This record gives sequence, C-alpha cells and structure tokens, in this order.
Amino acid sequence: MTPILVLRPQPGADATAARIRARGLPVVVTPLFARVPLAWTPPPPDAVDHLLVTSAAVFDHGGAGLAAFRQLPLVAVGGATAAAARAAGFTHVAFMEGGDVHAAAALLARRGARRVLHLAGADRMEADVPDATVMPIAVYASRPAPPPDSFTRALVGPAIALVHSARAGARLGALVTDRDHLSIVAISAAAARAAGDGWRAVSVAAAPTDAAMVEQAAALVHAG
Repeated sequence: MTPILVLRPQPGADATAARIRARGLPVVVTPLFARVPLAWTPPPPDAVDHLLVTSAAVFDHGGAGLAAFRQLPLVAVGGATAAAARAAGFTHVAFMEGGDVHAAAALLARRGARRVLHLAGADRMEADVPDATVMPIAVYASRPAPPPDSFTRALVGPAIALVHSARAGARLGALVTDRDHLSIVAISAAAARAAGDGWRAVSVAAAPTDAAMVEQAAALVHAG
C-alpha cells in the first residue's frame, strides 16, 4: 500500500500521522522543518478584546507572555488548537472544527470582536476580521531542517506527500528531482504551485485543513 509522507514539523506531524493511522493507512513521519520560539512583546491586555490562535504550536512556544491573556475570549482554528488552549489555562475558547483562518475571522466578527491579537507562526495566513483591528504577532518560526533518513528511504518507491504550506512545497521541490513516482496533496493551490511540476500527480485538498488533506490522500491510496 502506498505510504503517505508527513513533512510538517512537530508536534503537528504526529497529529497528522495519527489521523492517517486511524484510517489504517501506512505513514512515514519525515519533518522537513523544525519549530523554534521567537522573542515577542505582548501588548497591554486592555488593548485586546479577543485572541485568535491558528496553531497549537503557539502554546508550545509562546512562553510566559501568554499568561496575561488567559481570561480573554479565544477563537482557535481547529479542535486540536482549542484543546491546547484549554490545556494552557485559557477558559473561554471557541472553535469551528474543520474551519480555517477565514472561518475563525467570521466567528470573531459575529462575536463583535474589535481588537484582535492574532498569535501564530511567522509563516501564516493573515486574518481579516470585519470592523476589527487585527494585531498579528509571530511567537515561533519553522526553520528548514536536514531531511531525516526516513525521507530518503521513502522516495525509493511510490508515495504521497502532504504539503501543508507554500514553504513546504518549495522545500520539497528543492530536495526532489526524481518526481515521477511521488504524488502531492497540497493544502492550497499556492502550496501546489510552489512545489513545481513533474510530479506523478498533484491535487489540492477540498478545504485548507489537515483533515481534508488526509481525506484526499486516503482517496488516492484507495484509488491506486
């Protein structure tokens, strides 16, 4: 059975792998990036009325600066991010399962948010919340890491690679020249374009979420 390669950094890579294994499919966890914390200066808590968090990694790398905002309402992208927020002590957490940053922005607008602190990684999608000022702050970054041995071994036969960002697509394209046996499932059209041409097959997930990517990859595996 064709293996699915997970290229995203930890801890997200393990979460994606768990989705794949739950479907009874083979997976190879082979991160091409490593996350590192960034120094950041929290704004005054009274300058913010809502938080937007687009990745659970914010709670791994945000540090002590997060504590000042725990009592504010927080909108998370996805259930995993919401669970991480609650585990970090945030008490007013809302999310839309399967949603993306645009769905989260719409939820913030419905809640009447006016001053939104958007905590995320350096490589992020910008949030546009109607009638609100959004302050984006990066608390971590994903840096290219040397490909693990599992990456090289996985390229000897047919495989499907999950491309979670345009940066990941560009890095995959830079690392792989023999492409006719590797298929790509990308989170967006931009991520697919960044990977370049010559792959066995390229498809874009129906929604810009990890769950949709895994579903698309599973369909490719079963289709042969």
